[in-house]
This record gives sequence, structure tokens and C-alpha cells, in this order.
Amino acid sequence: MSKVFIDTNILVYCMDQANPEKKNRCRKLLKTLSPTQGVISTQVMQEFYVASSRKLNVEPLIAKDILRYFTKFEVVVITPLMIMDAIDCSIINRISFWDSLIVIAAESAKCEKIWTEDLNHGQIIRGIYIENPLL
Repeated sequence: MSKVFIDTNILVYCMDQANPEKKNRCRKLLKTLSPTQGVISTQVMQEFYVASSRKLNVEPLIAKDILRYFTKFEVVVITPLMIMDAIDCSIINRISFWDSLIVIAAESAKCEKIWTEDLNHGQIIRGIYIENPLL
């Protein structure tokens, strides 16, 4: 399997007690990836911490420990140039800035696909296949 960028929602579902089906499915998905296949970004790390501690009421230090586990995957550090590219990507593809920043991070890591619920399944943006693995 080639490299896959993992969007925040997939990681958050791994903690979601209110949605056991998605929780189990997302956990199984992550187990299929080796550390060299999975990719996240500093944006995803920040969003995961906020969503898990605020929306799911996970204790902050537990959320931090779980986040540490996710750093076994490649982590793309968002740069000012990536932000500028994401603005262009957002305008050209008519997607949110935050989603375009995910696309740019995935592109920079040479990912073949992005696992997310936030974009259209089957869509290709900048050569990257968008897959909603929860369909």
C-alpha cells in the first residue's frame, strides 16, 4: 500500500464512544497502515487535540498521550509556503481553506490518497484520490 494521509475526523472517530461502529472501523483502518504508510500533519494534530478534549470530553493529558501514538506516522509540518499554496488550492477547487491545507500537506508527503469524510469520495485534487473509508 502506498502512503495515505489521515484526516482529523478519522482519528477523532477512534475515540468516539457515541459512534461505536465508526470507532471500530477507524481503529481497524489505522491498524492496516505501517508507520511508513500513514501521514498526518501538524494541523491534524492540533485539530485532534481540540476535538477530542472539547467535543468528546477526553481528559487533556489522555488526548495528549493518544496524540503521541499518532506521531508514529509521518508528520508534515505546515509551512508558510504551504499556507499560500492552500489558499490557491482553496480558490481553484472551491473547497475550504482547511481542507485545501490537508490536500497540500498530503501532496507534500507524496500521498496517493486522503482518508476523510470532509471531501467528496472519488474526487481527485492535485493528483490525490479522496476516499471516504466510512461509506
